[in-house]
Amino acid sequence: MSPVTSHRIAEAGLERIAGVSAWSEHVRRSIQLVAANNSSVLILGPSGTGKELIARAIHACSKRASKPFIPVDCAVTTGTLFASHMFGHVKGSFTGATSSTLGCFRAAEAGTIFLDEIGEMEPELQAKLLRVLQQRTVVPVGSHQEIPIDVRVVAATNRDLASEVGVGRFRDDLFYRLNVVTIQTMPLKERPEDIPVLASRYLAELAGRHGMPMCMLSAAAASVLQAYAWPGNVRELENVLERAVMFSSGDAIEPESLTGFMTPSDSLGSGTSPTGTTSAATGKDLSQLVRATAHGILSTTALRGVYRVEPSLKESSKAVVESEALSAGIDQAVSAEKAGSETLWPTLADVERLHLERTLVESLQNKSLAAKMLGIDRSVLRRKLQRYGLEVSDTLGSDAPE
Repeated sequence: MSPVTSHRIAEAGLERIAGVSAWSEHVRRSIQLVAANNSSVLILGPSGTGKELIARAIHACSKRASKPFIPVDCAVTTGTLFASHMFGHVKGSFTGATSSTLGCFRAAEAGTIFLDEIGEMEPELQAKLLRVLQQRTVVPVGSHQEIPIDVRVVAATNRDLASEVGVGRFRDDLFYRLNVVTIQTMPLKERPEDIPVLASRYLAELAGRHGMPMCMLSAAAASVLQAYAWPGNVRELENVLERAVMFSSGDAIEPESLTGFMTPSDSLGSGTSPTGTTSAATGKDLSQLVRATAHGILSTTALRGVYRVEPSLKESSKAVVESEALSAGIDQAVSAEKAGSETLWPTLADVERLHLERTLVESLQNKSLAAKMLGIDRSVLRRKLQRYGLEVSDTLGSDAPE
């Protein structure tokens, strides 16, 4: 690989770590320093904070950039499949082994292997991994020949591995073998200054790579995003933005296109509604009910997070909810919430009907979109709507072309 190409790959990797916070600057500098050698790296932090992006950036900035980067999800690589998946096997080594395989470590030869969710690995498998890291050799299943490997190891977990070692759930010798260099990620709520940068980057990606309309955040929408707690971190931000683009009618994303997709209890953090309305209900209940009323939800149900909605609400008109109607909706929903604990346990049909109603509202009566949201065929959706008497006229929400 030419120096120019190598430099471009490194720059592209670092650009993925977007942000203007002190943490973002520190991580980009750390990546450049760590990438210069072959030491093992352990990336720690909550889910959705970009641990794999950091691992890929380390690989892109290293001398191994032209070689493979092999990610492995240790949470699903369990039991008897572990050795075959990680170290490969020879033909005929077990029933169904009709050909030989390399395994992840040999596939990553001269490159980088990324062991994601290393804290979820079963104890008996940790010993096998430790031997490979110590000996720098693998033995394929069905063979007795040790095969040398030249692989850089980058691991990540959302667990506190030091605590896991203390209670005996993670081997201390494996921990020390992995923990040569540590990079700690930071929850998104602790670096709100990065949110507008991340949002702009992802909105551009949605337009360029996924063919969605190019949208920009309004100043009010940016403020809403920065005030939110983001329990799902960057991954949740991306999901909220993608859905906001789908339901925005113009080029600018406004707060009302965001709040319906965010956890109400965390997005406001107080007992005041987006319209400034207050209530004797808790901040969580009030913010949830205010937003529910605006989205056509009539009342709560016995199911947490499932609401009785008005299927024929034409939300695309963006009608403003009058203050009197809003207050009445809140009072009704609060009463229903109190009475909900006394209702009988709902049947599976009740749950399905309620979820169908809710999906129709969220999709603005667009049946094609509703079917995709539910993961079913459009004809199946139509039969279910007919079964529950929810079939509505297509004039309420035109279906987008497939």
